[in-house]
Amino acid sequence: MLRKHLLPLVAAPILSLGLVSGCANSGAYTDSALTLGAGVLQATTLTEDQVISVSQQAADKMDKENKVAPSSSKYAKRLDAITRNLKNADGLTLNYKVYLSDQINAFAMADGTVRVYSGLMDVMPDDQVLAVMQHEIGHVKLKHSYKQMREKMLTDAAFQAVVSAGGTVGELTQSQLGQIAYAAVNARFSQADELEADAYSVKSLHRLGKDPYAMKRSIETLQKKVGGESSFLSSHPSNEKRLEKIQEEIKRL
Repeated sequence: MLRKHLLPLVAAPILSLGLVSGCANSGAYTDSALTLGAGVLQATTLTEDQVISVSQQAADKMDKENKVAPSSSKYAKRLDAITRNLKNADGLTLNYKVYLSDQINAFAMADGTVRVYSGLMDVMPDDQVLAVMQHEIGHVKLKHSYKQMREKMLTDAAFQAVVSAGGTVGELTQSQLGQIAYAAVNARFSQADELEADAYSVKSLHRLGKDPYAMKRSIETLQKKVGGESSFLSSHPSNEKRLEKIQEEIKRL
């Protein structure tokens, strides 16, 4: 996730907890219901299908709270060109949209939602935008998002109160579910997870016939454009370490 004043995300470092992966302004999920469906509230047995269900509802809410670029806009047309023939990631159906905002950010969610901010597209060429999206998708495909969501549910006081009472997912209030989603969006991944997502991007770019060095250049662009203001950089491993690991990954291709 990479935003100009980068807020962590519900899925990735910028919005990363379990539902989303990346860096975007999610807004507060406290006004509408997010339901997992029937099932005993046990984070230890939280299924991926349940995480996907919440992700879908969270994505719908985010789309309503952000200004989505119409299909006729230059941003939507550009994103469509970048992602042409990239509608599936190892069995995960992807759907893309652009949020019209000067935030330098992007994120992916467990249900295949991928959102890119126009601010990111303004400072990066197409290959780097794709590299960033592949990084965020990597958090989802590598189960980082799922693990973050599960951890949140294991440690959230409101959630534990319902679990202790033997409740079900359906008994969580809209506010509680919203808080879980928002916390997921704003979670941060471990440095190991970030390096794995970088490697995923490099390998994906290579597999797609794209330049794997685009991942390296995307980090350099962020450092140049926003420097320490970017939580995508500040909350991740050091730039030097990331660039070094990316170089090593490329050599292994």
